[in-house]
This record gives sequence, C-alpha cells and structure tokens, in this order.
Amino acid sequence: MTTQIVVPPMGESVSEATVAKWLKKVGDAVRMDEPLVELETDKVTLEVNATAAGVISEIKVQQGGNVGVGAVLGVIQEGAAAVTTPNASATTTAPVSAPPVAANNSAPPAQQPAVMPAAQKQAADRGINPYAVAGTGKDGRVTKEDVVNYAAKPAAAPAARAPAQPSGPRSRADQEERVRMTRLRMRIAERLKEAQNTAAMLTTFNEVDMSNVMALRSQHKDVFEKKFGVKLGFMSFFVKACIQALKELPAVNAEIDGDDLVYKNYYDIGVAVGTPQGLVVPVIRDADQINFADIEKKIGDLGKRARDGKLSMAELTGGTFTITNGGIYGSLMSTPILNPPQSGILGMHSIKERAVVVNGEIKVRPMMYLALSYDHRVIDGREAVTFLVRVKECIENPERLLLGV
Repeated sequence: MTTQIVVPPMGESVSEATVAKWLKKVGDAVRMDEPLVELETDKVTLEVNATAAGVISEIKVQQGGNVGVGAVLGVIQEGAAAVTTPNASATTTAPVSAPPVAANNSAPPAQQPAVMPAAQKQAADRGINPYAVAGTGKDGRVTKEDVVNYAAKPAAAPAARAPAQPSGPRSRADQEERVRMTRLRMRIAERLKEAQNTAAMLTTFNEVDMSNVMALRSQHKDVFEKKFGVKLGFMSFFVKACIQALKELPAVNAEIDGDDLVYKNYYDIGVAVGTPQGLVVPVIRDADQINFADIEKKIGDLGKRARDGKLSMAELTGGTFTITNGGIYGSLMSTPILNPPQSGILGMHSIKERAVVVNGEIKVRPMMYLALSYDHRVIDGREAVTFLVRVKECIENPERLLLGV
C-alpha cells in the first residue's frame, strides 16, 4: 500500500511554495510524523511530515520546484524495509559527494546541506567552495560563520581556494554569482515596495535619554530573572510605552480598508526579527494585557523560533503596529519602512553616550534616537510627533508605565 506525500494547507493567502530541501531520499525508511521535506513560502518555512510509516519509494518534485496546496511531492511505500543497495529503485537518487572546488560555486545537489545566502556570498568573496564546508546550522545548513571558520584553518584554506585565474583581465561575469531569490526575500521586496508606492510615508524623529530605564533595569534585573526565569530587556519597556501612546493616539493603530479607516481597539504588536532567510515580524497578541515578564518571554520564544524557521502563519499575521530595533546591529539612525497594512512603525537605535544640556548644564547621558515612520493618509504630523513624545516621556520616566499615566 502506498501513501502520497501531499502539500498541506499553508495558511491564509498562501497558495504556493517552493521545495527548499528534502530531508529524506528515495529508499530511506521513515516513521509516522517524521519530517520529510521543507517547503519555503513567502512567509515561513514549513515541514511536511510523514502520514504513514514505511520507505520513500518516489520523489516527484525536486529541490527548487514550485508546488501548490494539494500537490503530490512523493510517495511512501507503507511497511517496506529501507533500501540498502544503491540501485534498489529506478528513482533512487545516489548520494553525491562534495563537488570539486570551482570558481563559480555551482548549485548543490538536492541531498547536500543548504548553504545560507550570507554563506554563499562569504564563500564567493573568499574563493571557497561552500559545499566543501561542514555546516553547523539547523539540519546541517552552512552558515556564514562556518565559511569564516573554514577559511581561518591553515590546512583547509589552501584546498578550498579557487583555481588560479589566467593572467590578463578577467570578465566581470567570472567575478559574479547569481543566486535565485528565496520566496521570503521576494515577498519582503514586494511588500516594502508596495508600502513605498501606496502609503504617503513620512518619518519623524526624536531622542530619548535612557538613563532611568537603564538604572531601573540594573537595579532589578537579577531579582527579575530569578523570579520570572527571563532577562529584563529594553524591548518590553518600548512595547509598553508604545501601547500607552497608541491608546492616546488611536490613528497610529489604525489602517485603511478601501474608503474606510479601521481603528483597532486591541494591541497586537509586531517585533521585527532578523533571520538568515530575511526579516520577519512575529506578533505579540494583546500585548496590553500581559506584563513585562510575559512580553520578554514571548519576544525570546518568537525570536528563537523565527531564526529556526518554526513560526506558524498565524504568528506572522494581524499585527496592528510594529517595532524594529536596528540598534542591535549598530544602527545610529534610520527611516524604517511601514509593514502594510499598518500605518506606523517605531525604529529603535543604538544607545550612545552623548553630551546633552540638562537644566542648563552639559551632561553625558546614554541617548537613543527614535524614528516613527507613518502613513500620512491616516496620521497627521501633530499625531506622529505627539506619539513619539509620549514614548519618550514613558521611557525617560518609566514609573509612568507602572501607573498607566
């Protein structure tokens, strides 16, 4: 008896995916509910699990193929024993050893571990064949750090270098690498361009003195972590500060739907997370109804699962407002792009000690620039500026967050 491996429903508005990686090959034994293949959609990476125990007898769609919901990816022969000989099946794909070093770093066979885009670029810059590098990422993926570490090893680096080029000028094409965009990257590009083309987007700036929040965090972080089992970060303060400001200025929490303005009387806050595949924005539901510890726990959990590609569609949709923190990468100032259909996004940045005037005296304070990008069709300049001022006031006087004033 055979069982088909079928593309499952992938969530609202998602009808197509790309086969990112087969975790099994023809002839491999599989258990019930064991992951078989990874599908990449424009939002998340999904695993398709076995619905029966047996042996993979056929793979119908190879890595890189596009499939729709309900498409047949392969076939499981139920109850069969694993194939141990290389020619056990006409459709068996023989294992392929790492290809020889080549300047063009050709694409890997389906069986080899995936090479992350950053690793591909790093390998191309260093003249290294990325498929000769042992991957330490999820499911053996080759990461940027793997390539860097590989190049740093004296014994490994010479063997991995590209062959010497002939003397004379080189073609620019020989120094380029063409990599197909992932579905997630294409979707990010599409949505960012949509935001620029559709919204009347402006950005307003302010700066915030982080002294009091940093002092409060330093004073209570050990007790906080001991009691709640999670570290007290800055993001929970900003989530709570934004909610205070959103309640006062509901237009920033609204969106356009046709000819209507939809005001959201709930606060589902998206927190942007950078992953090897691209930027995603998981959502903290009803963030106004949970405490600092729960916000920190949710941010930590969502961030980890985002980097592991384990988020569900529901966790990536429906946010009302977004916060992005470029400061973790060292950004001093930026103009974040809206996350449609939302009308506002707050950008946090690096904390830097700067000389500022306080009560007529020059003081050195830890300062952060804040940026609010907003849709001017929904939010007036007065509301945008007031929103940032309210966030600033809550961060500089964190007791306001506890008192709700």
